[in-house]
Amino acid sequence: MIKFQNITKIYDSHLAGAEPTVALEDVSFEIQAKEFASIVGKSGAGKTTLLKLLLAEEKPTQGRVFFKGRNVHRIEQEILPEFRRKIGVVFQDYKLLPTRNSYKNIAYVMEVIGVSEKEIERDVPEVLEVVGLENKANNFPAELSGGEKQRLAIARALVHRPEVILADEPTGNLDPYNTLDIIKLLFKINKMGTTVILSTHDKEVINRLGKRVITLEGGKIIKDQKRGRFIL
Repeated sequence: MIKFQNITKIYDSHLAGAEPTVALEDVSFEIQAKEFASIVGKSGAGKTTLLKLLLAEEKPTQGRVFFKGRNVHRIEQEILPEFRRKIGVVFQDYKLLPTRNSYKNIAYVMEVIGVSEKEIERDVPEVLEVVGLENKANNFPAELSGGEKQRLAIARALVHRPEVILADEPTGNLDPYNTLDIIKLLFKINKMGTTVILSTHDKEVINRLGKRVITLEGGKIIKDQKRGRFIL
């Protein structure tokens, strides 16, 4: 489903005389449909760069990234938004709209792409139920706990019915209890048939999962295990 083929990403320095930064070096791997895979590594290992490359937010210096057989960096600019709707993204800092309640936070992203009011009224309550926030539809982000905010962020990523969920350090701001809650939710989403790619440096989360782990260090894959553990 997803294929990174000999990917190298180099960032030029804006400082005079400074060396370019090699974010990724000759990285190759594949992720199958409905798989749950974690990408782990210390800060600066290249995890976020990988996700940006998949979303075509960055272009590789060398190599190719494929989604369902299609080179994502050759997708025409005008249909990129349509492509990106196949991939839901969950961030560490939630990125919720503070002046809109839970229902309207989700409805807003549907309105932006021109979804009908009838579909919004059908889909928003459904996705709120999936993430266990059906009783928080009228609550604003400031009235939600950290775990609830992340659940809402996941609901917003899910409402397009994406084929893939990218979770970029989704538990970074959460306590252990809420961390476990979010991981269970991602498992639930995966069992519903959605491919999940989790980017994290949380050792406890990785060791609890017992799923595939791709370990990055210095922009290179140093280990790819079917049932991996955190080794850094």
